[in-house]
Amino acid sequence: MVPEIINYITLALTVFYGSVIVYLIRGWYLLNTSIPKNTPHTTVSVLIAARNEEKNIGLTIQDILNQKFPAHLLEVIVVDDHSTDNTAEIIRSFSNQGVRLIQLNEKEPLNSYKKKAISEAINYASGELIVATDADCRMQPMWLNSMVSMYEQEDLLFISGPVMYHNEKNLFERLQTLEFLYLIGLGAAAIGNRKASTCNGANLAYKKDVFVELGGFKGIDELASGDDELFLHKVAGRYPNRVGFCKNQDAIVYTEAKESLSSFLSQRKRWASKSTKYKNKPIVIFGVCIWLFNVFLVISVVSALFNPSVWRVVYYCLSFKLFMELVFLLPISRFAKRSTYLIFLPFLSLLHIIYLIFIGIAGNSGKYLWKGRMVR
Repeated sequence: MVPEIINYITLALTVFYGSVIVYLIRGWYLLNTSIPKNTPHTTVSVLIAARNEEKNIGLTIQDILNQKFPAHLLEVIVVDDHSTDNTAEIIRSFSNQGVRLIQLNEKEPLNSYKKKAISEAINYASGELIVATDADCRMQPMWLNSMVSMYEQEDLLFISGPVMYHNEKNLFERLQTLEFLYLIGLGAAAIGNRKASTCNGANLAYKKDVFVELGGFKGIDELASGDDELFLHKVAGRYPNRVGFCKNQDAIVYTEAKESLSSFLSQRKRWASKSTKYKNKPIVIFGVCIWLFNVFLVISVVSALFNPSVWRVVYYCLSFKLFMELVFLLPISRFAKRSTYLIFLPFLSLLHIIYLIFIGIAGNSGKYLWKGRMVR
């Protein structure tokens, strides 16, 4: 009787997972890809929060200064978050090119230094549109033009941009790329369906006025992470039809995968920790159901060890899961020019089951290390 119950629950959750993937595929194809790049007229403030990024920050700033974007419409503000290396000195070396350095100097310990850094930068920003990225990112010359063109032509208040890994050196980093494509695709597709759920702080744009109107990070500032997703939820909650995803290859921001398993898990734990502050109940229910789907796949495998008749259900569910993920990732991997990485999908699809179960628990409990600080 128990194996039958497990079978029914697993099959039901598999059907649910398949319907979610179909919904996401729909959202991805609903995204607009035909926005022409016009001569921009919007003033833009590019903001970067940096902590101990001496190896990367110079390249990131240079990429921003090399943008094919009118210089008189652009300002660059970089906030040094108590760096103990040469980050501040490198930022200061660009001052003659208009790059502004702000250094945090608060005495009281905070849990969210990044939100503090971004808020401080926005206080000084003069641009109509805030564009946020990270200190270890690389951009193509038409990045800003792509984001601003979408802002100007679609009357949006918040734009999520694509972020991809590059310079992958080994199998571990290629697997991360494939997994990250799933996350980026999920966030993009949800926006395409007008149900914004996730985004990435390495490539965001939002109107300064809406940041002020919604009180910035007030109400979400006690959590170290969440300057991206939790603020997205604020905007989408008030203006659900004025959130967009820039589905343009010129708009891609590139960063690198984590070199070690411990740093990867720490990052994903930080990302998952934001879900504790989600106020959108359907998103929470969706996340819980996906987590339960993976839990019951494991339970089914264990059950099959004692009851061989269950193996057929396990085989069908795993095969269906892999097929739906392949269909979903095909167009996204083409967009990212990483289609060859799909050869790793069967292995990743199985590994992802254990990973999601672990991160669902770890990300909603305890503390984690971020930029050399232990935060919650």
